[in-house]
Amino acid sequence: MVNNVPNLYQSLPKNLPEECIEVLLSQKNVRIERIISHGHHTPAGQWYDQLENEWVIVLQGGGVIEYENGEQVMLKTGDYLYLPVHLKHRVISTLEHEHTVWLAIFWN
Repeated sequence: MVNNVPNLYQSLPKNLPEECIEVLLSQKNVRIERIISHGHHTPAGQWYDQLENEWVIVLQGGGVIEYENGEQVMLKTGDYLYLPVHLKHRVISTLEHEHTVWLAIFWN
């Protein structure tokens, strides 16, 4: 039996000067990404204003999402969010002492 099944926790980079985004699957109306953060955040004044719906779960670590209205949501391992089209948001922090692994599903 061949065991070449990918694993979301394998190949985590040791040095992450920038957030790492890997497309795991891309089809006509859906995209799945693994995002790896390590103390990363969205630059001040920058907002995500996406043309797709997003559902995201924290598989490891944690982070804080801020909405345009100032509301903040702290996410830890196992927490997930639904971010509808055009809901302006940004990542204001991720853990600095360990990797944060996100799984994001985008669709329209």
